[in-house]
Amino acid sequence: MTNHDLTETDVNRRRFLAGAGAVGAAALAGCTGDETDDGDAQSSIGQIGSGREGRGLPGGTPISEMPDLSGELTVYSGRNEFLVGPLVEYIDEQYPDLDLTVRYASSTDHVNAILNEGEGSPADVFYSVNAGSLGALASEGRTQAVPDDVAELVREEFRTDQWIGTSGRARTVPYDSGEYDAEDVPSDIMAFPEEFDGDLAWAPSYGSCQAFVTAMRILEGDEATLEWLEAVVASGATAYNNEFRVCEEIADGSVDAGFTNHYYIQRVLDGSPDATIDTGFTEGDAGAVFNVAGAAVVDTAADATLAGNFVRHLLSAEAQDYFARSTFEYPLIPDVEPIGDLPTIDELDVPDVDLTELSDLEATVDLMREAGVDV
Repeated sequence: MTNHDLTETDVNRRRFLAGAGAVGAAALAGCTGDETDDGDAQSSIGQIGSGREGRGLPGGTPISEMPDLSGELTVYSGRNEFLVGPLVEYIDEQYPDLDLTVRYASSTDHVNAILNEGEGSPADVFYSVNAGSLGALASEGRTQAVPDDVAELVREEFRTDQWIGTSGRARTVPYDSGEYDAEDVPSDIMAFPEEFDGDLAWAPSYGSCQAFVTAMRILEGDEATLEWLEAVVASGATAYNNEFRVCEEIADGSVDAGFTNHYYIQRVLDGSPDATIDTGFTEGDAGAVFNVAGAAVVDTAADATLAGNFVRHLLSAEAQDYFARSTFEYPLIPDVEPIGDLPTIDELDVPDVDLTELSDLEATVDLMREAGVDV
């Protein structure tokens, strides 16, 4: 497999999967146009497909029962190499006749690159950290239909005919469980901060936070969202540059609650099982949005069947279990459960929001600045 960085220069192939090697820590980078919160410190995960302590072998369709991958394939990955590189490498190693090239950059950069490259784009698969970027590429007519037998692996709300989700993340309210009980945390995101008496934290410059505010604009309108933002600012909420830091500060007792994706809480608990942090969920509002990472077959794919089968491998038993136990995301096939004491997807009260609309952040950033948020 060939990896490329932002300048598309070759880098040395790395062996991530020997023994029980740990996944490296990736630098966090929040931005206004892209969800790049794909990397944080990871724990040792062992061999892919081997299960996790206290967790059996993964369910679903194993790679051994999927179509072989052979030929040349170029993947534009908007997911961080340190996070998904081990999985991509593992898939590559199963097929000696697969010539796989992976280019890593932000999802937004990849969308722009594919559009600029036009019909000459070498991209076969676009692997995105969020649904918004997938929708943006599809809206430009630069994707082709997901094969029916691949699409049927994932429930309808997490796919369209042009792209498919591969793992998911829920918005949550992490809180200090040493100071608060679950009933102390409002189940309505609009009740913050007035109905919560603790100190709040958030990461307003982070892509996922801005997508959350975008969802609030869609569901509640700009006026109500502006009032909510102004109230959060007036409450003195502490701003950090990423949501993992928010959860670390809650676990350390520096702040009482915050607004983050669910997996940051799980990552804190994985490193410190006795940490006093727990997961609060709001109901049917912007605080309960469920977003997905996913993939699409690019319209320039030289071998659409090969590209579609690579996407299928991201939904294999091994891949879905990897997402659950390494990245702490929600698997999207029904046979693999999330790690930790989390509700299932069906138990979440998720609002009805078109995920592709969450990529339109310009108006959101303007509104946040109007409210006095430093972004």
